[in-house]
Amino acid sequence: MPHYLIKILAGVRSSVHSNIKARINTSVLLSLIVLSACTFTNNTEFEGQAPIALKVGEGFVNPIGYYEQKPRFSWQIAPSAKYQFQHAYQIQVATSADNIAKADLWDSQKQLSTSNAWIQYQGTPLSSRQKVYWRVRIWDEQDKVSQWSEPAFIELGLLSNDDWQGQWIRHPETGETVTFDIIDNKTKNTKTVTNKVYRPQYLRRSFTTQNNTVLETAEVKPSIKQARLYITSKGIFNAYVNGQKVSEDVMTPGWTPYKQRIETLTYDVTSLVHSGENVLAATVAEGWHTGRYLKLRALKVKPSALLAQLEITYSNDTTQIITTDNNWQVTLNGPIRHAGNYDGETYDANYEMPGWNTVNFIPDNWNSVITEALEPDVELAPKRHQAAAVRLTIPAVDIVKVANPKPGVVVFDMGQNMLGVPELSVPGIANQKMTFRFAEALHKNTFYTKNLRTAKATDYYTPAKSGQIHYVPTFTFHGYRYVEVSGFDQSKTPNLSWVKGRVLHSNFNVHANFKSSHKKLNKLAENVVWGLRGNFLDIPTDCPQRDERLGWTGDAQVFAAPSMYMADVYGFWAAWMQSVRESQNPDGGVPNFVPNKGHGFGKLASAGWGDVAVIIPWELYLLNGDKQFLQDNYAMIKGWLDFHKSKSEQYISSLRGFKDWLQPYAKQGQTPQYLISTAYYARSLDYAAKIAKVLGYENDATTYADTLNKVKHAFRQKFYDEKTKVKSASTQTSYLLPLAFELFEGQDRLNAQQHLVETIEASDKHLGTGFLGTPLLAPVLQNIGRSDLMFDVLFKETYPSWFYSINNGATTTWERWNSYSLEAGFSEESMNSLNHYAYGAVAKWFYEGILGINAASAGFKDITIAPQFNQRLGHAAGSYHTPQGEIKVSWKIDQDQLDMQVTIPKNSRVNFELSQVSGLTINGVAITSSNQNLLLQRPPGVYKIRSTLINKG
Repeated sequence: MPHYLIKILAGVRSSVHSNIKARINTSVLLSLIVLSACTFTNNTEFEGQAPIALKVGEGFVNPIGYYEQKPRFSWQIAPSAKYQFQHAYQIQVATSADNIAKADLWDSQKQLSTSNAWIQYQGTPLSSRQKVYWRVRIWDEQDKVSQWSEPAFIELGLLSNDDWQGQWIRHPETGETVTFDIIDNKTKNTKTVTNKVYRPQYLRRSFTTQNNTVLETAEVKPSIKQARLYITSKGIFNAYVNGQKVSEDVMTPGWTPYKQRIETLTYDVTSLVHSGENVLAATVAEGWHTGRYLKLRALKVKPSALLAQLEITYSNDTTQIITTDNNWQVTLNGPIRHAGNYDGETYDANYEMPGWNTVNFIPDNWNSVITEALEPDVELAPKRHQAAAVRLTIPAVDIVKVANPKPGVVVFDMGQNMLGVPELSVPGIANQKMTFRFAEALHKNTFYTKNLRTAKATDYYTPAKSGQIHYVPTFTFHGYRYVEVSGFDQSKTPNLSWVKGRVLHSNFNVHANFKSSHKKLNKLAENVVWGLRGNFLDIPTDCPQRDERLGWTGDAQVFAAPSMYMADVYGFWAAWMQSVRESQNPDGGVPNFVPNKGHGFGKLASAGWGDVAVIIPWELYLLNGDKQFLQDNYAMIKGWLDFHKSKSEQYISSLRGFKDWLQPYAKQGQTPQYLISTAYYARSLDYAAKIAKVLGYENDATTYADTLNKVKHAFRQKFYDEKTKVKSASTQTSYLLPLAFELFEGQDRLNAQQHLVETIEASDKHLGTGFLGTPLLAPVLQNIGRSDLMFDVLFKETYPSWFYSINNGATTTWERWNSYSLEAGFSEESMNSLNHYAYGAVAKWFYEGILGINAASAGFKDITIAPQFNQRLGHAAGSYHTPQGEIKVSWKIDQDQLDMQVTIPKNSRVNFELSQVSGLTINGVAITSSNQNLLLQRPPGVYKIRSTLINKG
């Protein structure tokens, strides 16, 4: 029996990252299909089951405050439906649920299309506040129509600055300052700096509803039909109506380039507004807008401010609007005395104002607010992804006996490095300040915060009376595993109930479920997910703990696609990419981190970092098929390539950068910067040509492809000798880049493959790569037929390797391969985070390689299952959520016998590539040399595969 390596097109697959090109397939084999999958059935089902999972945009379900004036519609065929494919669809959109059959806004009519995602609205223009209802039905492969779906709705937010009737409000300037010494970067001398202090603000205003008039009959008295609060801040806020918090969101409105755009939130507060007297209130703290970033420095920032608009609609269709104006009052004398992202929060219960946000409170000694007009050049736009929230709460697991115990100090171990805040229930003594400090790990069993650099990361609580205090910091966040508590009532014995951990990240679903028979591999997969959780608080950050926490573009471009396999984060990335577009420099350069608040170094562009402008759009498009995402970013892509061209001479790039950041053993030789820059120039040209082709810009596609060929030639001649050996230090990355980016052909490619294998074997199969090289390793090795070598590297236990961190107690992925050891503690480098996601990019291969889940066309309409087996793995399982539904794969090997089950969602087709087996059967049908076509273009269903493993890896 021959091996079953079935190719969709003739020839060897040549792309590592862009398998799409080699896996494009057609339906020409449809007539050959005789093998039926185990189809989804349900005896209670009827033919024509309605579509399910109705969503708009990047996954929104019945959103309030939606951002798109032309929504994009998506749906799925129910797994239990009797039919398999969509042949056509019809969408209806109406002004009310009652009018849905009339489709008074848009009726697409029957459209012959298999597309079930990203269908753009083409009806009557929608406006701010408008609520519309929509439904969809489809025709199956037999041209039989389904039932209509259940109606879904969309309610738009305020889409224009003109919709806002209020003004920014804030506390008057107090003149309060803080003075500290810093080292001048130029002179290296100490100098004194004075910055303004902006304390958290408490704001409120009372109002009376319009239906408070005494009438003779209750029947004519209008009731409150709906109340919507539109709100945002310069800084971060919590909002209240009549003492009730309007949402469980945290750190709103999030972080965008504030000089260009501030996001707004919409909340349904109908149940909170009462007939009669009411109070609308908010607290506002500095957050990202007003707070410091990076090391201590002189800051010229504007104070935090609030903008809100409460709109109450009555049963008689009249509307009452309460805005932020000079009718509000404000105080700084609330219990949150200080709050900042880096330095923590100070809370003094002696300043508490019971009922301050309710109608019975009298705001004596409060100030009148000052008002400021809206800036016409700052766009106020609805938030386009989910705000952050508490996503998990975990208990403390241990009370640590540290090596340097101090009286009245106790250290709690949460068992997990995380981003979040503590939930504290601690016995206190009146007016005795309690201190809460945070650390990622213990250094030789001592509490260690040196790696936080200038971030104080400390919370304080002063009780007004003795007893158990209950405290959760509001306007800060920490990256930590250990919590040090001091200042508590020492007559009480510490216990684990004192501390819980609230895990914060943007409010998306984490569905990572890769599991295998290898305990450490499972732990690595788990650690990668925790690295994701720890760095997805509104924007993708490098780390959550030190005085940085920035949206580094290089980190983002290597982890965006991998993260899609683990969580529902498309909306998260699409939103951040808008910030990247807004932050692009006039010359086309894309900053090192986004947002950057005008920071000089942050605004600079670097190779492998600025290429985020092209890499994320293309790689996410391959996973979801959303052409609009490409179009939204196309102008930025062109600008970036123009910029990169300006930094090149004779097609060799001289763009600066960070080389292969944090490559181990760098002193023994690094990959040259210009080699990296030129390789990334080629990668961006390649992706841009493909993007232009998808969008129909044929001239651009031709231009980029022609330039790419010239760059390839120059790259080959400049950096490699006649045997394709790199002229500089022979690093793994120096071969991974051209192989991954397809810069070599023919014998040059074969030579480079051999050189790569030699460099890996020379390191005893250890990693020799940094941030840019590491994500390329697995796909390149698989593509050259050496997945066995990738497994060798993956399972390595000693430094530098992924398992080294696990052997040293890691619960997240680290910034450095040797960030920490149980014996020596933290490495001596001051820049040392234990929660960095970049090296977690390998998790993409767990799904695409080990499980073999690959897109054969953009958006997984066509799927290729090409698992990689290895003798060290007895089983593996996991799934991926595509626009069509969930792909599930599980396999088990027992005494060389492979048992595998694959579930393919409706409206998709699958191709199987199984190169390591013989004696193959699928659903009981033996596959021979005469019917190998039965492995191609298979319909949806469940496939049970059995075979003998002949190449164990």
